[in-house]
Amino acid sequence: MRPAPLFSLRNLRLAVLSAGALLFLAPYIWMLSTAAKSREEIFSSSLSLWPQHWALWENLAKTFSRVPMLQLLLNGVIVCALILAAQVIVAIPCAYAMAKLKFRAAQIMMTMVMLGLLIPVHTTALPIYVVLTKAGLLNSYFALSAPFFISVFGIFLFLQFFRAMPDDLISAARLDGMSETSIIARVIVPNAWPAITAFAIFSVVAHWNDLFWPLIVITAPDKATPPLGLLFFRAAEAGDDYGALMAATLVITLPLVLAFLLAQRRFIEGITLTGLKG
Repeated sequence: MRPAPLFSLRNLRLAVLSAGALLFLAPYIWMLSTAAKSREEIFSSSLSLWPQHWALWENLAKTFSRVPMLQLLLNGVIVCALILAAQVIVAIPCAYAMAKLKFRAAQIMMTMVMLGLLIPVHTTALPIYVVLTKAGLLNSYFALSAPFFISVFGIFLFLQFFRAMPDDLISAARLDGMSETSIIARVIVPNAWPAITAFAIFSVVAHWNDLFWPLIVITAPDKATPPLGLLFFRAAEAGDDYGALMAATLVITLPLVLAFLLAQRRFIEGITLTGLKG
């Protein structure tokens, strides 16, 4: 057998993908390197990726002693869980109705969904903030999560997924006497887990990393989300201690990395089936 040529199309493709992966991983690798260095080594004239003296555990100890890191992580989990649960409960029935039910306003609703994708969240921030202020709901989990309970992106994603589901499956369920609510709960949702997982990754990453909205509605440190807590940590405690700051960033980003690695197969399957792949 002839050996494969060195500069084959497959090798070129792998080289491009590897270079792209390294480019995206470079900031995370640098963060890990800085988190493992002492303050003196960070500000030294020599530039090295591998720490000469490991100070990772010392920097992590500073992180957990200076700010309530566990409380920040718990706040992030609660807020992301509330938002995701509400978004899925609202988006799945809406998408199912537009995909599988015939009614006059279906086209109008589809147009509204597409227009909703064009409206940035910053546009509605001021009126929502005024309403929450007058209701006395600032510095609460509700203030952090309520503006995101309806996700037009989620409706659009589930709509694309449900359109690919066979109509015969829905018709068979109706012949068995199931109501539309039962069809959603017992037929649609069990078959939509790939799309739910893909949307969950998008939703959790977006709201876990969100700083804009928590910075507006939260002033109490005990209700701060991880990015806002990191900002408090940098302003009040860390100063120029970049090793501790990077260690805190590592703690905050690690749950997202682990969650994506665990749900990677479902995520890719959901993106493929919804037709949103590149």
